[in-house]
Amino acid sequence: MRAWPTGRLAYGGDYNPEQWPRAIWRADVDLMHRASVSFVTLGVFSWSWLEPHKGEYEFGWLDDVMDLMAEADIAVDLATATASPPPWLTTAYPDILPRTADGVIMWPGSRQSWCPSSPIFADASRALVTQLAQRYHSHPALAMWHISNEYACHNLPCYCDTCAAAFRTWLQNRYGTTDALNHAWGTAFWSQRYTDFEQVLPPRRTPTFHNPTQVLDYHRFGSDTLLGLYRGERTILADLSPGVPVTTNFMTMTGFRLLDYNQWAPEQDVVSTDHYRVAALPNATAELSFQGAVTRGLAGGAPWLLMEHSTSAVNWQPVNPAKPLGGTIHDSLTHVANGADTIGYFQWRASRAGAEKWHSALVPHAGADSARFAEVCRLGAAAAALGEVAGSRVEAAVAILYDFQALWAASGPAMPSAAADYPEMAQAVHKSLRDMGITADVVHPSADLSRYRVIVVPTLYLVTDEHAAAIAAAAEAGAQVLVTYFSGISDEHDHIRLGGYPGAFRELLGVRVEEFNPLLDGDEVGLLAAGPGRSNEAGAAATGADTAGADVGTGRRWSEWCAVTDAAPLWTYAGGPCAGSVALARRHTGSGAAWYLGTLPDEAALANVLASITEAAGVGPVVAELPVGVEAIRRRAADGRSWVFLLNHTDDPITVPLSGFDVLTGAVTDGHAALTAGGVAVLREE
Repeated sequence: MRAWPTGRLAYGGDYNPEQWPRAIWRADVDLMHRASVSFVTLGVFSWSWLEPHKGEYEFGWLDDVMDLMAEADIAVDLATATASPPPWLTTAYPDILPRTADGVIMWPGSRQSWCPSSPIFADASRALVTQLAQRYHSHPALAMWHISNEYACHNLPCYCDTCAAAFRTWLQNRYGTTDALNHAWGTAFWSQRYTDFEQVLPPRRTPTFHNPTQVLDYHRFGSDTLLGLYRGERTILADLSPGVPVTTNFMTMTGFRLLDYNQWAPEQDVVSTDHYRVAALPNATAELSFQGAVTRGLAGGAPWLLMEHSTSAVNWQPVNPAKPLGGTIHDSLTHVANGADTIGYFQWRASRAGAEKWHSALVPHAGADSARFAEVCRLGAAAAALGEVAGSRVEAAVAILYDFQALWAASGPAMPSAAADYPEMAQAVHKSLRDMGITADVVHPSADLSRYRVIVVPTLYLVTDEHAAAIAAAAEAGAQVLVTYFSGISDEHDHIRLGGYPGAFRELLGVRVEEFNPLLDGDEVGLLAAGPGRSNEAGAAATGADTAGADVGTGRRWSEWCAVTDAAPLWTYAGGPCAGSVALARRHTGSGAAWYLGTLPDEAALANVLASITEAAGVGPVVAELPVGVEAIRRRAADGRSWVFLLNHTDDPITVPLSGFDVLTGAVTDGHAALTAGGVAVLREE
């Protein structure tokens, strides 16, 4: 075994030599050296090549590749190859195939064609992992173990009978008795009372809405079940290959919502993730930065590993546009700015056959004499130059709270508005702060909140008493806390907190909402600065308005009948059913303050609110007078050295008023850092 690459940012990606003739392997290594590649991930989808028949293993080809990597001084992140079973396994044991909510079998022919609860699949995968660990533990190329691949990407949830039985066992372990289950699920409604756990089924296709807590628990069950599979493989590796770090690649992307990564992250020796830009998403660079902050939060602020992203186009969107030249470097260094210490891609060489043959790669179909490969080589040089940044952490004084279980609950059946999507408010706040030059972490409500001067609680629909108390304590201790609409509504069982919304935060915020009025798509409500009285000073501060009644913007997605009980009203709704009701309020508590925002404001209005909150907290931008379209993030090492990443998200050249030594170019900027269109600078601060 060997150490992970040091003295530089590790750089590389998935290598699938089994797709190519042996004659290409040596040429691949030569190209890897040319591109400054320092690691590869091997074996992710190679089960059928490693075990072509049950119990019959063929490791010769992998031995040769591992030896080739050791000779080339390229570290190997060795996958356990258990992501996709070989055809012999699904043919011999068809019961391992997953089923949809309608009972339709998901047949082999793609990947992840296995039921998460299948003991047959678990036994077969652990047998393979045992062989791999015994054979390669001491290999000089081995630097890390990569368990499975993108858990839950295609086979969760599964609704087969095996999962049904496992779900019942999971429920018995969670609740103990059917009485406790009935209470948690609220089964007095619609005559759903259970008298035996054997009566419980997964939330398969039903005539109408499912029981919301049943759906929530099935999400929890699915995440826990796959985590159990991961732990099974990790235990084997810990026993047979001690000392080698272990990870599995998360999918911190807006559209992926199936696992509670807050529970998975502590099980990793290093947090790693895959991220792909979706062309149809508005503000794609903002989404990229947000998900970088999510991953950083999962890693507890420590550097993390970008296992996969794309050099250019992907293959799985309806339309797959290429990235502009320069986009490969721009996107990669945006991840590095947000805490990544490793830059990885899928994959090394673009496939010539198979479902992902149109997915871009480090070596494109056009070959090594292409403009894209030239950019890949420039990025490899940048990864080497940025070695001094490795190990440093991102500085942030703002926390945005984000909980996958709250996401599941808020996305449940029969909610007040299906358009009120859980991540929307969090991403809007993060983007607004980013545009202001302020860095925000995205963390779980259980995180240490004492590290932050501003805490944003966006649409935290489900919250425990413990987490609500921690948020209130942070405000009491001096933080500025912003809570937005549809937060604090339910407990961990998805039971509504009675007495008026926002439930768990009602006393902290000093407001009471009796009824919601979610807005239809395209509808907006006007927002006004609050009227005369104690609200004047606060209203002007929060809105920039000099006079009460001034127009401060518009709100969409949500409105509500809100009254203050112990808070200063700052905004009211200008018209509609909620006209005159409070849309923004603030309450001082201890040495801090708690703010409540009852709608999704337009960008300018949201920026005004956040500017007031961050000013009250004494939180300023990383770079003063940051030009529009430029993102600035500071990473700081334990010894005090610091670097500011400047990311130009526009198509125009921009100059930023900042001095420092540009690690990428070796030039000293004397008060003016020049960024090309889509360019990046990394300035070491003196």
